[in-house]
Amino acid sequence: MAKLSVNPTRMQLRILKKKLIVAMRGHKLLKDKRDELMRQFLILVRENNVLRQEVENGIRLANASMAIAGNVMQKQVLDVALMLPKQELQIEMEEKNVMSVLIPSYTIKLKTNNTNDIYSYGYAFTSSELDDAIKALSDVFPQMLRLAEVEKSCQLIAAEIEKTRRRVNALEHVIIPQYQETIKYIKMKLDENERGTITRLMKVKDMILAQAHGYNQ
Repeated sequence: MAKLSVNPTRMQLRILKKKLIVAMRGHKLLKDKRDELMRQFLILVRENNVLRQEVENGIRLANASMAIAGNVMQKQVLDVALMLPKQELQIEMEEKNVMSVLIPSYTIKLKTNNTNDIYSYGYAFTSSELDDAIKALSDVFPQMLRLAEVEKSCQLIAAEIEKTRRRVNALEHVIIPQYQETIKYIKMKLDENERGTITRLMKVKDMILAQAHGYNQ
């Protein structure tokens, strides 16, 4: 691992030691964040699989009932029955913070609380299969909304996991080893300088002693 290009001084040594401590703390925090994000991601993936199966079953049931209704009812009667819905809904979105990731949270607001308002027609000229189709779609809609919420959350969390993983790898395999290698190099250079200084001082001392005793060393 290549060391950083710095002057081998004690000041730089202190600075790098502080940076190394910060980098190691950041590495641990990012690893903890990555692990927690992965745990949350796996929970959402499992929920996503269950929801997708339920939604597909609900839509399949609604389509089957609607196909039968289309066969037993005249097209004009079916179109009129569905022309003016009585029930209305709004979807409100909020954001939840999961380990610094803002994931969506959807809420359904209905115009009325009457469950029968999903049927916008009278029962005299319509088939029970149309009722079944509308009821199936009404029942599966909250699951569809939750599925959209979970899939978007999985996408956002997966992106954050990848970004966090790159940061962890950069700290673990590049930045921290560079700091450690540079600290080791500065210590070695300081030790060499200290030994050189001691050697020069010893030679000066020997010269002074030689002059004091009147002989050449």
